[in-house]
Amino acid sequence: MKEKTTLIKNAKIVNEGKVFSGDILIEGEYIKQIDSSISAKSADVNIVDAEGKYVLPGVIDDQVHFREPGLTEKATIATESKAAIAGGITSFIEMPNTNPQTTTIEKLEEKFAIAAETSSANYSFMFGGTNDNLEEVLKVDKTNVAGLKLFLGSSTGNMLVDNPEVLEKIFSSTDLLISVHCEDEGTIKANFKKYHDEYGDDIPVKFHPEIRSEEACYLSSSKAIELAKKTGARLHIFHLSTGKETSLFSNKIPLKDKKITAEVCVHHLWFSDEDYEKKGTLIKWNPAVKKKSDREQLWKALLDGRIDVIATDHAPHTKEEKDNVYTKAPSGGPLVQHALPALLEMYHRGKISIEKVVEKMCHNPAILFQVEKRGYIKEGYFADLVLVDLNNPWTVTKDNILYKCGWSPFEGTTFKSRITHTFLNGSLVYQNAEFKDVKAAKRLTFTR
Repeated sequence: MKEKTTLIKNAKIVNEGKVFSGDILIEGEYIKQIDSSISAKSADVNIVDAEGKYVLPGVIDDQVHFREPGLTEKATIATESKAAIAGGITSFIEMPNTNPQTTTIEKLEEKFAIAAETSSANYSFMFGGTNDNLEEVLKVDKTNVAGLKLFLGSSTGNMLVDNPEVLEKIFSSTDLLISVHCEDEGTIKANFKKYHDEYGDDIPVKFHPEIRSEEACYLSSSKAIELAKKTGARLHIFHLSTGKETSLFSNKIPLKDKKITAEVCVHHLWFSDEDYEKKGTLIKWNPAVKKKSDREQLWKALLDGRIDVIATDHAPHTKEEKDNVYTKAPSGGPLVQHALPALLEMYHRGKISIEKVVEKMCHNPAILFQVEKRGYIKEGYFADLVLVDLNNPWTVTKDNILYKCGWSPFEGTTFKSRITHTFLNGSLVYQNAEFKDVKAAKRLTFTR
């Protein structure tokens, strides 16, 4: 069977710190050629005119919760991966705190089987560590799985790893990349008691960052880093939320040589504690959205290279759940459809260059997780590509939200930039708000 060929013409290509005009030839699943001008060799080449549009590598989101198995009233791999594709995210790494949890090889393989059947985007999963599953952790094939996820705070089920001896053993025993959620449980419990004693269950949500405080984050992050330095483990700290934590990271060496890396999420770059009054529990996340000054310091660390990647921590709950009083409203929100438009909005505001958006959302996740042949626009790489019109405004409304939960913290926001096309492994899977009936998603592989 003849491989399909697509020629993207007249694009502004964003790759490796440069923006340049050119054409991209796709043959089968791969980028065959990039040049200033490429001619179609035959009549059956599909030509996409990208005049006036930017072409970005597909975004790699290193932290999502797609809720399957077991929590499918909130989301499924099918629904959320589709929303991701519409948001220019072509690859995702999903977390282990589903039901049952992904803490055995058997449960991990069951998840891969679901994704192989239903995912619209390329996929991999984190394996979950607990206080008592080291034996299973050591069975994980690092070339086949994104990494190991440890909750050092705020876990569901039995996934809180709070035994220091177990923690040190895991850090010492595995050469998997270890990703951690860092919030100190003791600090949070003491803070919570103070507010609960005063307000009962209906604690005003503005106190969420006081309960899940800067100190809780810093204490946990600094301990994890200390342990990584002691054991030589490869550590990646998820969703930094405080300015104080940024001092723990370095920009002195290239990302590929770093043993300790950090991520920031879209919501911590967009919202601040000033938004609780209007948004309420819709912006209740763990770790909490904190002060404006924290947000500014996160931006500074992102731009100077101390923070390496931007992710979503996409974690949907039903609107009914979120509408509860503070103690009963779960933390987390849906973001994959709106993350890239939100960052491009920050580009329009002069906060970040489009080259830097691509570095932090595409190139760096590929380097950090050693994702094979993705995250760049390069000949011989998989053709995961996103076409963006930077001047085609649209407003987030109930009608265009694709998440199963049906709501977004960005509802009512107008974005200047629109994703017009998404290519996945060489196939056009999304065009002008319509999904193509093409099954193109693949399991991510890693060059380790």
